[in-house]
Amino acid sequence: MMSLVANIGTWAAAIGCGVMAGIYFAFSTFVMKALAGIPRTAGIAAMQSINEVIVSSAFLPLFFGTSLLGAGLAGWSLTQWGGPGASLLLVGGLVYVLGMFVCTAVFNVPLNDALAAVEPDGFGSAELWSAYLERWTLWNHVRTVASAVACGLFIAAIVASS
Repeated sequence: MMSLVANIGTWAAAIGCGVMAGIYFAFSTFVMKALAGIPRTAGIAAMQSINEVIVSSAFLPLFFGTSLLGAGLAGWSLTQWGGPGASLLLVGGLVYVLGMFVCTAVFNVPLNDALAAVEPDGFGSAELWSAYLERWTLWNHVRTVASAVACGLFIAAIVASS
């Protein structure tokens, strides 16, 4: 049976992962398609605005907090190895940290930075926007799946330790 602190942390991680999966799912299934369907200059300007606003919203504490919880639970699971749900916590934490956090840092953020540096109607913006839509959305799919899988693994760990 999990300690109360571990149980609360696992629930918080599961909820955080679920919320993150929902955010990423929305972008993957309709936000990026909508931005791709409007004139390029408007799509670029809208995504630039989203990228500016998101860093001062509740998204960032959720992003970092859930990542820290996932990493912490993965580490804690090693001290509980062999116990009920420990392997699920480890895999859940690794899937989330690698599939969401590392993916974001290595792929999505550099793409966002490149987009921030372009004028929506400037030279090269059409090529950049086309590549951005394809690559950013691909890596966002990875973040969506990783977040959803981690959410399920954390819930499974709670069930296993009950």
